[in-house]
Amino acid sequence: MKQNIYDNEAFFEKYKALREDPVNYNELLEQPEIKRMLPDLKDKHVLDIGCGMGDLAMYCAEREAASVTALDPSSKMLQEARTRNNHPAIEYVQTALEDAVLKKESYDIAVSSLVMHYVADYDAVIQSIHAALKEDGILLFSTEHPIVTARKEGDKWILDEEGNRIHFAVDNYQELGRREVKWYVNGVVYYHRSIAALCNGLIQNGFSLEEVSEPMPNEAAIAQLPRIEHELRRPSFIILKARKRARP
Repeated sequence: MKQNIYDNEAFFEKYKALREDPVNYNELLEQPEIKRMLPDLKDKHVLDIGCGMGDLAMYCAEREAASVTALDPSSKMLQEARTRNNHPAIEYVQTALEDAVLKKESYDIAVSSLVMHYVADYDAVIQSIHAALKEDGILLFSTEHPIVTARKEGDKWILDEEGNRIHFAVDNYQELGRREVKWYVNGVVYYHRSIAALCNGLIQNGFSLEEVSEPMPNEAAIAQLPRIEHELRRPSFIILKARKRARP
């Protein structure tokens, strides 16, 4: 997340075009599921971590959240957010989560869409969110699925001679840590964590795990974007929902 690849001009323009097309993996798969898993937002104080262009922050505000504090390190993202998704309940703040000074026990809900795989120190970030949540507060976040982030190099789909996908190649799964890939530009850094590491990082830092989802496309999504059917063979995303444990 602190890498802030989203302020790279070439990356940002291509990413912006991707998200502006309503027929994409986020809008058809990840966002519907994360919205399903959100608790009632009315009169709640929400922390949106890695808010991007502000779509999820606006979703929360429109469902009568009392306030939405929306964090992102990218000036380009926040410029778009303030233009597209301006709302009196939303405060946009330019900061990486690792650097944010969060008020203790101030939020009912912390939500994050596809940010955690950019975070180097997962435990520190979870501890920071835990301290910022009120007692019984909810943390809900999506991240790239460990099956996808595991492999360090080489093609992930193994193809036959005609270019058809035979199977997805999972490797280096238990070797946690930094990965570097080309995504629109060279040198995009993210961090691989196993499912156990993601879950245990919550449990060991004061949360009770409530739900884990690996969203799959429905027939309507497949009709709009046929290649999303490959999600039935291997998931792109995992979503975790946890509750701040009461003090003993």
